[in-house]
Amino acid sequence: MNILCLNCGSSSVKYILYEWYKQHTLARGIVERVGLPFSKIVYEVKGKDKKVIASTCHDHFEAVKLIMDKIADPDIGVISDLSKISAVGHRVVHGGEKFTGSVVINNEVLKSFRELSELAPLHNPENILGIEATQKMIPDALQVAVFDTAWHHTIPKHIYLYALPYKWYEQYGIRKYGFHGTSLLYVSRRAAVLLGKDPFKCNLIICHIGNGVSLNAVKYGTSYDTSMGFTPLEGLIMGTRAGDHDAAIDLFMMEKEKHSIRDMNSILNHKSGILGITGDYMDRYDVEKAAENGNDRAKLAISMECYRLKKYLGAYAAALGKVDAIVFTAGVGEKSSIIRAKTLDGLEFMGIKYDRKKNELAKTRNAECDITAKDSKVRIFVIPTDEERVFIEDVVALYEEMKDSESRYVYRFQSANYRNQIREVEFEKECKENPELKKVVAKIP
Repeated sequence: MNILCLNCGSSSVKYILYEWYKQHTLARGIVERVGLPFSKIVYEVKGKDKKVIASTCHDHFEAVKLIMDKIADPDIGVISDLSKISAVGHRVVHGGEKFTGSVVINNEVLKSFRELSELAPLHNPENILGIEATQKMIPDALQVAVFDTAWHHTIPKHIYLYALPYKWYEQYGIRKYGFHGTSLLYVSRRAAVLLGKDPFKCNLIICHIGNGVSLNAVKYGTSYDTSMGFTPLEGLIMGTRAGDHDAAIDLFMMEKEKHSIRDMNSILNHKSGILGITGDYMDRYDVEKAAENGNDRAKLAISMECYRLKKYLGAYAAALGKVDAIVFTAGVGEKSSIIRAKTLDGLEFMGIKYDRKKNELAKTRNAECDITAKDSKVRIFVIPTDEERVFIEDVVALYEEMKDSESRYVYRFQSANYRNQIREVEFEKECKENPELKKVVAKIP
């Protein structure tokens, strides 16, 4: 059974095609610079040279079509045709309060995603485009949404609410939601394995540090608090996001420089953070290189980011009361020994001590590493995240649940795309193979 997983970002589409029964990745890669000049697809098949192919992609529909073309290409493809894909898993950033677990996508679910787009305007619209593209190209495949926010549905109400008018929560859903859920779920379970403990007996602080950054306090195996909030803008300093700051500054600058709401949204999400501080860089590799070469603003950016990380880490340790392990994950968390070191330095009074040599070696390994010092009371791990594994397992679980069941037929015939494309002769053929089908379809509005 072939499962395709898509992660549609603002200007990219990551993908992986996985053969579930053989537990084997058939192909993976990314379409970069979607909607921008010089877009390209990175296409990888195990045992073969990675291919980087330039191809214009004006939007996410074209990007998804490019992926489909490559995986079913007669020369470099890994499947004979797209009908060999049984199900597609889509990363959806924001599920609001309505979606607390992965769901099969139908028209009503898709309508809810559109309504939730105002909560994640930089992500949900692109996620929807990816869903619509695969619905059209593979109408018979099961479509599943896996949510960034679902992991955080266990956060208590006194933590997820803001000290704002309560009616805002009641009327508009204003509250902390949290993100990076699939990554945090995977890493929390791997940390439990490394600790040799039941995951529901573990207290962890997970530092997901990439272009987007969030810390997660995990209490007895479930999310207890997280740094991102109503949107991914809250919390830590990120590649281009401001993170925590006095909201009155935004109002002050809007009046001072006559910025519109759209302008300010762009400044806070795309022109702040590390990029805002340095003026030139958002990639931490570039920032670290610039700092080594004496760039004072690059040095400042590193100091500011690590101070904020340290502050949140201390706050979450206090909130949890007991910490079994601190985990670093995602691109920067896995590869930057400097960010890890500057975050952990000075926490010895909390019993948190790392081995400097192990920390340096970890940046080149791209594997799970224990960088704990011998006399540390808290374990410290570097764990590469595997969000795709969470995607795939959720997709397969829902596929198996629907397979050969009445709900499977209901799903297929509720799909507008499928209903518009199916021919009467195909419907009659299916009814002959399954006499109950006509009864099922007759119930569908």
